[in-house]
Amino acid sequence: MTGDDRADGHEGGAERGTVVTPSAEFPPLRPDELGALRRIGEAWRGGASRTDALPVDPTLRRHGERPAPTRFGRLAPIAMFRVEKPDELVAAEPANVPGSRFGRSVTRLRRALFGPPLSSAAVLYERMRKTVALPVLSSDLLSSVAYGPEAMLAVLVLAGSGALGLSLPLAVGLAVLMVAVGASYRQTIAAYPHGAGSYIVAGDNLGPRAGLVAAAGLILDYVLTVAVSVAAGVQAVTSALPALTPLAVPLGVLVIALLLAGNLRGVRVAGNLFVLPTYAFVVAVVALLLAGGFQAAARGFTPVPPDPVPAVEGLSLLLVLRAFSSGAVSMTGIEAVSNAVTAFRTPEWRNARTTLTWMIGMLVVLFAGLTLLFHQAGLVPASDETMLSQLARVTFPSGPWYGLVQAATATILLLAANTAFNGFPRLLFFMARDGHAPRRFLHMGDRLAFSNGLLALAVAAAVILVAFRGHTEALIPLYAVGVFLAFTLSQAGMVVHWRRHRGPGWRRRATLNAVGATLSGLVLVTAGVSKFTEGAWVVVVAVPLLVLLFRAIHRHYRILHRSLALRPPSDAGPSGAAASEVQELPQEVRHLVVVPVARLNRASLRGLAYAASLSQPTLAVHIAPEEPEADRFREQWRAWGDHVRLETIVSPYRAVIGPLAHYLEALHAGRADLVLTVVVPEVMVRRRWHRPLHSRTEKRLRAALRPLPGVVVTSVPVHLTE
Repeated sequence: MTGDDRADGHEGGAERGTVVTPSAEFPPLRPDELGALRRIGEAWRGGASRTDALPVDPTLRRHGERPAPTRFGRLAPIAMFRVEKPDELVAAEPANVPGSRFGRSVTRLRRALFGPPLSSAAVLYERMRKTVALPVLSSDLLSSVAYGPEAMLAVLVLAGSGALGLSLPLAVGLAVLMVAVGASYRQTIAAYPHGAGSYIVAGDNLGPRAGLVAAAGLILDYVLTVAVSVAAGVQAVTSALPALTPLAVPLGVLVIALLLAGNLRGVRVAGNLFVLPTYAFVVAVVALLLAGGFQAAARGFTPVPPDPVPAVEGLSLLLVLRAFSSGAVSMTGIEAVSNAVTAFRTPEWRNARTTLTWMIGMLVVLFAGLTLLFHQAGLVPASDETMLSQLARVTFPSGPWYGLVQAATATILLLAANTAFNGFPRLLFFMARDGHAPRRFLHMGDRLAFSNGLLALAVAAAVILVAFRGHTEALIPLYAVGVFLAFTLSQAGMVVHWRRHRGPGWRRRATLNAVGATLSGLVLVTAGVSKFTEGAWVVVVAVPLLVLLFRAIHRHYRILHRSLALRPPSDAGPSGAAASEVQELPQEVRHLVVVPVARLNRASLRGLAYAASLSQPTLAVHIAPEEPEADRFREQWRAWGDHVRLETIVSPYRAVIGPLAHYLEALHAGRADLVLTVVVPEVMVRRRWHRPLHSRTEKRLRAALRPLPGVVVTSVPVHLTE
């Protein structure tokens, strides 16, 4: 690819592309928001002004003596931070240690399982080199040859053993499809060097709805990748060790948990863990192909007649297309490289394209070679043993080689789900960045991995695995529809991209992407129609439901942004500020402090003292269950000195939270410009088992008041000393 080619592609893809860093959670302000911020700042002058005369040193630089131990144990606050810039402290790792004994134990366990936290600056060092990225991102693609050819033959055998000969021309057609889609994705990576997933490509070129449809298909694909890969891996284990068959589902869930733990340790560590198994599988299958090829050559390449199998279905074009779409599941995982471009070391786009080229070449060789050997050995799909296991038994009738092939196959199938653990969180990252997924998926965990996305994938895949009882055959019909939906939209989007930008050679590129889109669309329609009743209807129904969910999330974030955004001034209000900005000006805020008082004790008096110290109008409210109790409380209040205005509410039905919430709502309705600050005294117990001994009225009150506009709830804790 020339420099001009990359420049043309970069121009189209850089708008949506972004470098994946922890700062993505905090997008910068738009120019109009910066203008509004300056306007609000100007209006602050004359109101509450900044002062540096604080009772403590916020920089922690003037402590002459080492402070006393704190709740963090033997660590002192000055030891938790280092000063690198004026008025800026950098937190050290121990500052994240929770104060409770239980919290510290949990933290130590997390450190033991996942390793110490990584600094945000280490995100560049967590990227993968090509030799690591190849096995990490190709594990799904390469492992699918262990069940993809068998899935194709399992459909053909329905027409009898005589139809198995069609596997060779179908394998040629699938090889063409693999090369076409792979070459198309090479172009996609060049055009979108900061992230080339179907969601981004389809959204940019075909519209947001097409992007969401592609994202829905990919999400289902990634979840099913984990479920299918783990189920196939467990099936490979049980083929060699039939005694473990009853434990297939628990073993699958355990493998998902181990994959989750490995990926939570970070991209680079997880990559190093999965390098050897992938390369071992490639070596094992290549050795199997060579040995099987020599045996076939010794027979003069005369195929062994397969065992006769009666036909249960007539040979038809629909059956052939079903077999083609079933074999096409071997292509799942091509998308992973385009989604993970930013996970490569620089130059990212070039390393990603090179890795994808090697992946496609290895896939074509392994898929075509295994299909040819299945035909040469006369093997027929069986319910109790995989075809790869049968081929290994025939090729290596003695010695340890059969066991090594099965061990490598089982390992790669179990670890193939790691491709989804790389792609799924990054897809959710891009969607969350655009407001189509919860923003928690923007967050990077301690090890610079997208922990929330990893957890969501593991839980969803475990549910699917348990629901289908670990049967690969039941999961594969769901598999092809989602992934080829994403393939089709991505390649169609690239055709529009090239027509829109019209760089050098755009017609050739558009033609290549159009071929990929056409072939992918053919597989999509065939799989959707032929396997609709076998389970593909689940995907057909799930995709629009997911799209509706994404749109609802985006609608919520759009409302949130409209409510919280710094708007440019429109109508001049008090102090020269815009009317919409009045509540952001300290001189325009009017307070009423309300203190709910159940009984006069140390907790309530501390709350009253705190409220009075704010030097704002203060009101105390007491809820009494009957008149005599209200009279007694008023007498106690007068004995205290009646320093704060008291309002007593009698609740004859003994409800407390409801009457108080309605009363505060009525106060706010009387003065909509009034900010009600509710000061809630709260008793803090030292041990968890003490909590059920208290009514926890404070938490219930806070939950009831939270929805009320213009109401601020603050807690005054009173800690028990024993």
